[in-house]
Amino acid sequence: MSLADYRVLTFDTFGTVIDWETGILRALAPLLARLDDPPGAERVLELFARAESAQQAEAPDMLYRDLLSAVYRTLAKDWGIAAGEEEAARFGASVGDWPAFDDSAAALRYLKEHYTLITLTNCDRESYSGASRRLGDPWDAIYTAQDVGSYKPSPRNFEYLIDHVKREFGFEKTDILHTAQSLFHDHVPATAHGLATAWIDRRRGADGFGATPPPPGDYRIDFHFATLGDMVRAHREELRAQ
Repeated sequence: MSLADYRVLTFDTFGTVIDWETGILRALAPLLARLDDPPGAERVLELFARAESAQQAEAPDMLYRDLLSAVYRTLAKDWGIAAGEEEAARFGASVGDWPAFDDSAAALRYLKEHYTLITLTNCDRESYSGASRRLGDPWDAIYTAQDVGSYKPSPRNFEYLIDHVKREFGFEKTDILHTAQSLFHDHVPATAHGLATAWIDRRRGADGFGATPPPPGDYRIDFHFATLGDMVRAHREELRAQ
């Protein structure tokens, strides 16, 4: 098995090529500053993950920016802070400002020379535009939770992905390498759908699962890289060895 065996890279965005944990923590900083004894960063991310996944399960058709606003209200309530609608909406809109990882744009630019690039994201279409610009607009297709009507790790999102890659680009499931950080949102359902996977392990060496819940089932990792830059280097090495 080699990276060159695949023709399509399907990506998660947030956590994989966009540094959502930094974005989340920055956007929550004003709320946390109102606490006498705020939790540490890892605990904040754990609480975010719990609230976000619960909200996604409860309201799968809610736009992501509105869902983030609901998560903000949940966190504020749990911390005993009165939070207004304006500040909750501001947190929801912050998704458009979350930063890219330093290696993302250059790595995606390289990979686009060799693959069709598609993202399967839990974002909504309007909010995703900021992330796409920061990444250099690399995508041949963007499939959002808004398009599907549900959030990963729902099987519906991966069924939508496989079906649309076939209908729009003519590629089979065996042509796809699903590339993602989140075991919970991506690797468990991708494995269940028979997709090959590349784990971009952005949290390597960190404790816990950060802004994602623990994986709820089995998963298979076919390629394992600490960064997207490492994946690019592995691909270049393969080409040199040919």
